[in-house]
Amino acid sequence: MAFQSNVVTSQPTQYTVTTGRSSDWNTNVCDCCEDCGICLCGAFIPCILGCKVAQDNGDSCCLPFLPGAMIALRTSIRSKYNIEGSVCDDWAVMACLPLCGLCQMAREQKMRG
Repeated sequence: MAFQSNVVTSQPTQYTVTTGRSSDWNTNVCDCCEDCGICLCGAFIPCILGCKVAQDNGDSCCLPFLPGAMIALRTSIRSKYNIEGSVCDDWAVMACLPLCGLCQMAREQKMRG
């Protein structure tokens, strides 16, 4: 009985398919005054703004109230609009400036329709 050996000569690789050019956010995270309506809503009733942003993204209105969900929402919006960044960036913004990050997501959705 002969023993056959399969020799691996190359490692599998990962291919990344891009669907277009990546972009930046249309407004900076601290540009809250760019849209006073969103700014006021984010400052005084952020739960309603969070619910609207989640619904406009196709997610549940309960999403903004779950731990870590705003980070996931931000990551989802970045992915949807092909915005450069990382989950670490999303975490940093939502951990340090959660209301500003929420307002930035709302402005982005409004600008992109």
